[in-house]
Parts: sequence; structure tokens; C-alpha cells
Amino acid sequence: MDLGEFEADNSVSCRLASAIPDVCKTEDCCLGIDEAGRGPVLGPMVYGICFCPVAKKEALKDLKVADSKTLTEAQREDLFRKLDEAKSFVGWALQILSPNTISTSMLQRSKYNLNALSHDAAIGLVQFALDSGVQLKEVFVDTVGPAEKYQEKLSQRFPGVEVTVRPKADSLFPIVSAASICAKVARDHSVKDWNFPEDLGEVDADYGSGYPNDPKTKAWLLKELDPVFGYPQFVRFSWSTTQTLLDSRAVTVHWDDDEEDGEKAAARQNNTSMLSYFKTGSKTSAQQGNTHQTHRFFTERRLQSLATL
Repeated sequence: MDLGEFEADNSVSCRLASAIPDVCKTEDCCLGIDEAGRGPVLGPMVYGICFCPVAKKEALKDLKVADSKTLTEAQREDLFRKLDEAKSFVGWALQILSPNTISTSMLQRSKYNLNALSHDAAIGLVQFALDSGVQLKEVFVDTVGPAEKYQEKLSQRFPGVEVTVRPKADSLFPIVSAASICAKVARDHSVKDWNFPEDLGEVDADYGSGYPNDPKTKAWLLKELDPVFGYPQFVRFSWSTTQTLLDSRAVTVHWDDDEEDGEKAAARQNNTSMLSYFKTGSKTSAQQGNTHQTHRFFTERRLQSLATL
């Protein structure tokens, strides 16, 4: 699988796709949707679709596709090769969501959670297939969140298409299994061959599966943590695993933002805010009984603080 377009800039999301089989533009088709890499703290999340004519469902079964999680890496690679070679009637497309995209989306002020990201990626891929001329009749989806609500959402978005959303759809429908294999192979390749754009020198590539409970991943996160700069963009900063490590092992940084006004910031730093000199109703030094001598700049010009105008 060629991920060159994503590898050229893995800080942003990327869409990759096969050629659209001519038969998919003239016959009713079914399409499956699944993802890989939802849970890991490292690397991208990949959404995949696979589609073929409804009349070719049995031919897809003959390829012996199965849920990618039940297959070895070698088996997934072999099945993806077969799917790619069946280009006369099978097509696929991928939406690779970079870890940087996931982090910035989930940490922005207007929260954009992982479920919303997943739904939008799936919707975008279905729309891509339709825009490419695929005659969609049926769509099968491995659920994210409550299946009934997700199915209703997709049905409203794509009227005229029969949508089926089920838990574990990748083990129920071969077309979803095929999508699962495409997504998993893409994620495996991207993680294995990750290009670190940061100038980090030699980076230990033995980071395991990327899941937070993987001992190799845990060890890598501890080893690669920089106390000032944190982690490279390979890491999802929005994961609690990352935030816990940064809070406990990195230098504490306070970011001034619009939610903290100048006076609060000054008080935190044990300084006086410039705004305090312009507060309505503030008392003069004499009224406060302050014995601090006024600077000559003010006395020479006969300037004093006023409570009212």
C-alpha cells in the first residue's frame, strides 16, 4: 500500500483511494465502513470503505475476508493484495486522521470529540463514493456510539441508501470486513514507517502497538518525553495517558488566555495590573492611607488619581 501522500505531511489528514471500477458506476453496489486505530495513544486513526456490486457479494466471500482483528499481519497483507487485485469489481478509499488532527480537534475550545470525528470521516467517505459515481444501494457500518442513533443519522444524510449499523459489523458483513482490512493495513504501514518531522535525531522505533496498556508503548512514552517540549506529533496529546505523564514529569507551564483577565494574571505573579490604575471607584493613595511616595513624574505635572470625573 502506497501511503506516500500521507507520509509527505503526516501532520494533516489525508484521503487515499483506489480507481473506481467501471461496473460500480453502472450496477447497484454495497459499501462497508470500518476503522483502525481508535484506541491507541500513538499514530493515526484510519477510516476505510470498501465497495462492490451487490451481485458480487459472493465473489467477495470467496476471497475469505474476515475481521482484521482476528487475522495476523501477514494474512491482512495478503487479503489486501487480493482486494486490490480484484479492481475489476472492488474499490476502496481511506481517510487517515493524523494524531495531530485528533489532538487539535479534541483540545480546541469548541470540543470536537472522537465520535464526532469518526462520524464525519465515515460520512465524508460515503459522500466521496457517491461523488465518484458509485451507485450505492446498501451501506453497512460498524457502529460508533448507539447504533440506532447512528443509523438514523446516516439514513437522513443519505436518503435512498439502505443503511445498516451494527456492533461488530466487521464480523457480520464481508464488505465491512474488507473495509476493516484496508484500514488496518494502512494504519500498520503508517505506524511502522512513521516519519518524524521534528528534528529528534535517533528515535527509538520500538514503540509497540501504540495502545496505552502495551508495555513497549508505556516504556517509549517515558523514554521520549521531553520536559519542555513534550512529545512529537506522533503522540495524541488529547489522550489521558499523555496528559497524566506530562502533568507528572514535564515542566509546569501556565498559558495566559482570554479567560484570565490582566488583574488575575498580575495577582498570580504577585504584580500589580495596569488595569488597576483605571478602575472606576478606586481610592487615591491618600484615601487608602498609603505612605508610598508618588513618583516625581506625577508630582511635577501635578497629576493625581481621581475616583470620579
